[in-house]
This record gives sequence, C-alpha cells and structure tokens, in this order.
Amino acid sequence: MGKANILIVDDEKDICKALNILLTKEGHAVKEAYNGEEAVERIMKENFDIIMTDIKMGKMDGFEVLRQSQKISPDTSVIMMTAFASVGSAVEAMRAGASDYITKPFINDEIRLTIRRILQSRDLQMENQILRQELSQRHEAFANIIGTSEPMQKVFTFMEKVIPNKSNILITGESGTGKGLVAQAIHEAGPRKGKPFISINCGAIPENLLESELFGHKKGSFTSANEDKKGLITMASGGTLFLDEISELPQALQVKLLHVIQTKELTPVGDTRIITVDIRIIAATNADLMQRVKEGRFREDLYYRLNVIEIRMPALR
Repeated sequence: MGKANILIVDDEKDICKALNILLTKEGHAVKEAYNGEEAVERIMKENFDIIMTDIKMGKMDGFEVLRQSQKISPDTSVIMMTAFASVGSAVEAMRAGASDYITKPFINDEIRLTIRRILQSRDLQMENQILRQELSQRHEAFANIIGTSEPMQKVFTFMEKVIPNKSNILITGESGTGKGLVAQAIHEAGPRKGKPFISINCGAIPENLLESELFGHKKGSFTSANEDKKGLITMASGGTLFLDEISELPQALQVKLLHVIQTKELTPVGDTRIITVDIRIIAATNADLMQRVKEGRFREDLYYRLNVIEIRMPALR
C-alpha cells in the first residue's frame, strides 16, 4: 500500500492540525484548507488521493466540496467528517459518492483504518485496471477465438508461452475446434507479425498439384506449367506456413517437407535452383498422427520435427 496525498478541510484549525500530525506520522503528505472555497482552489491546482472534509462549514459546506471534487478530480476519494448527531448527513453524502465517513470526536485508529481501507481499495482497482489492459493487449490477437471455459483459458495461457518461441507447432483436436484461428493468432501475436501467413489444406488439393502448390515449379516442367510459379513455402518465407490436415500429406511430399525443415532449402519442380527459406511451420490435424506413424503412413522423423510444441484443442462439447 502506497502513501497518499491528503487534503484536510475543516473550519476548525485545531482539528486540521491534529489530523495533519496523525497522518504525517503515517507517512502521508498532508495539506490543510480551512473552508470549502480554499479546498476547491487547492483541488484545482493539485492532485489529491484523499480529501477529508467536514460537512458543516461556512459558506461552502462539505457536500459542495464533494460535488466540486467529483467534477474536478473524479478519481479522488472523499471522506466526510461529521459530529455523531449528524451521521444521517454523512450517509446521505456517501449516497452522493463519498467513499466513507468518520464521526467526531475522532478515534485515531479508526482514521488510520479508514485511510488504509481506501488506499487498499484504490490499489486493487489500479491492479485490476493494469491486468485488464495487459489481458486486452495479450489477447488482442485472440479476439476471433471464442472460449471462456477453463480448458480454453488454459489454451490461451499456453499460447502466450509459445508465441515468442521459434519452434514448429502441431495443433491437434477435432474438426471445428478453431485450429486455424489458433495458428493465425500465434502468428499475429508473435515476432513474425506483419510477415506472410500462408495457409494450405493438405487434404483439399490433389497430390499431383500439391507439390507444385507447396514448392513451386519451373515453366515447362509439366504440361500445364505455362510460367514459373513461386510455391507457398517460398511465399511464406519470413513468416508462418500453416499446414492444415497435415496427416493427409502424401509420403513423397513428407520427404521433401522434412528436407525443407532440416536444411531451410527447397528446389521447385523441374528446376535446379536452390531457394533458401525462413519459415515457422504450424501444422494441424484432427487425426491421431502418432497412430499413423505406427501404421507407417506418416514419417516418424517428420512427426517429431513438426511436433516440437503441441497444442491440444478441447472438444466443442
């Protein structure tokens, strides 16, 4: 709990002096005002954490000091001071926005506890505000992912940990669980933000076209190759390549993809040029990829190259 800048407002100077001594010993910075008008002038010139004002004063009473404080410095807490006989007025002031009230004659411990309670509440509000800002900034890239359940919150937390990492990621989970959104969020929140995010569904393109899509081709390398074509891996260089349904990647292309991961190099179809690439691969599958490895349908070495970090998406149910 930090120390506060406090303004004491009372037309009885002895009360101001007594409170000043008490609160100064507590480490607070204390100023005094002997009427409402002087208090408002001070509020306009200086930021106070807490204002302690008597209710019954001369021309401008404590209610007006409260109203003016709310206009000039709405974040300042106001404590109303009143004689025991007018507690009802203090309660009315709290309904108008005062933080608390204390009765005269004062009990020092009550004053200390009231100040501490207000400062603790203020500190908690500030911490909550900072946390909300941090969460807003951290989860800005996650805005398109809907999930308030505990499993999804765990996914968000894990995503935050892996975002700065350069390793390849494998996202597993049932269809429709948002694997593509997670991949894009990791890219948008990471160091490759602003660089290409290239996505391809390995199961949606025929095998004879998939190689050309991924690696590119040279003009004339096959019948319909009327011009040179840059592959998606090359286009993703500097950024992220998202390979959805990686389990459907044909074994011949698994070998070529493994070579790219190991060497950071590729050769387009029908070409002799070697192209150097810098990519982070995020792969996704709804299949049991390890089972496919056991069945000989997916290369084990490629599996471990892709599954450096695994994110398991919870089922929608």
